[in-house]
Amino acid sequence: MRIEHTGLSEITGPLIVLDGVDNASFDELCVLAMPGGEHRHGRVIALEDRRAVVQVFEGTRGMSPETTFTRFTGRPMEIPLSREMLGRVFTGAAQPADGLGELFPEERRGIAGSPINPVSRVYPRSCIYTGISAIDAMSTLIRGQKLPIFSGAGIRHNEVAAQMVRQASVADDDAGFAIVFAAMGVKNDVADFFRKSFEESGALQRVVMYLNLASDPIIERILTPRCALTAAEYLAFTLDYHVLVVMTDMSSYCEALREFSSSKGEIPSRKGFPSYLYSDLASLYERAGMIAGHTGSVTQVPVLTMPGDDITHPIPDLTVYITEGQIVLSREFDQRGLYPPIAVLPSLSRLMKDGIGKDYTREDHPALQNQLFSSYARVQEARALASVIGEEELSEVDRKYLKFGTLFEETFLRQAPDENRTIDRTLEIGWQCLSVLPREELDRVDAVLLKKLFREDDPAALRGSM
Repeated sequence: MRIEHTGLSEITGPLIVLDGVDNASFDELCVLAMPGGEHRHGRVIALEDRRAVVQVFEGTRGMSPETTFTRFTGRPMEIPLSREMLGRVFTGAAQPADGLGELFPEERRGIAGSPINPVSRVYPRSCIYTGISAIDAMSTLIRGQKLPIFSGAGIRHNEVAAQMVRQASVADDDAGFAIVFAAMGVKNDVADFFRKSFEESGALQRVVMYLNLASDPIIERILTPRCALTAAEYLAFTLDYHVLVVMTDMSSYCEALREFSSSKGEIPSRKGFPSYLYSDLASLYERAGMIAGHTGSVTQVPVLTMPGDDITHPIPDLTVYITEGQIVLSREFDQRGLYPPIAVLPSLSRLMKDGIGKDYTREDHPALQNQLFSSYARVQEARALASVIGEEELSEVDRKYLKFGTLFEETFLRQAPDENRTIDRTLEIGWQCLSVLPREELDRVDAVLLKKLFREDDPAALRGSM
């Protein structure tokens, strides 16, 4: 028997309050009917005695406390799932946004997801190639990892995210490869950029897009990453795809969470964010991984903008405690026109060491990464010294490091937005950059590998590749 509640006790921002509610449950889906025939949806976010607080997805504008009817469905919010999702564009609440009609579901699932049993988790191995040298060689993305991109306002993080979606691939084909892309709080021109970029490159056929616009209700912004991750889990653990989830911008998500928390009257914590921001982010990020008995995997690349370029801001600060490293974008590089503006020294992939090298990428990859990192760190020291005493007063070795630094930035880090480099080409360029340094400076490469790399007829000349 369907029970409807007539009228609302209170309307506060995106929330409504009903009194006299029996048998409702937390996170239960509600349908709200208005006199003109319009229907909106919400979910129960708080229960106290017979009082229920409902979060309205479409917002409460135009709702009347006297004439609104509320029906509790007895189930949580679910979205339709099917292999036919690939190539489709949805709103942040999983409604079709591409004019192709409703999705015929093979099954429906709640967007909260199911926690992965730690015992059943498989340690991430092997990598996902992005075609971007600064990532593939220096901060390799490992299957099942969560590796965020830290950016700043105005830096070209959207272009980097779009390039990753267009170019991403797995090293083997033991399973299909799919991408779930979620955009939160983006402007119309940014949403159009992503759609056109994926359509024109042909990448859209393997992408499921969830777009939440800046003009959409903030409540939908909170749903968007959960809808995207539910779709990713279905593709990975039901259909055995390797799935890359790109979510931008997590800062917009956190701002929406702060606004929503304020409307509920919760006591704020750091910079006004709710005290449960850490656990809320963890509930999203920890949905990445690999599960024993399943071929597929879920890999996450959340993108977030740091307010004022402050890496100690609560959003990036809490994110690094949950994720396995970070890719940091440099404002200096961006202002110089160096694309992609990836700062390799503060960037880190903690799982990289277990997914590269022999049997994964190439045998010389770990040594090259270590040497490039060490040598580029020395470049910063040489540049700092040159700024004080002048370049002409530097030692011959320091001048060679300056030459290496310029070559590394202009040939290794810099690449076109549509340039998709193979791992072999990336490593080859890396060795060519190191070839300007004296052999004795390559102290992170073992003697056996050095012997392979240097020509016997000229011990000072590096081959430039394996």
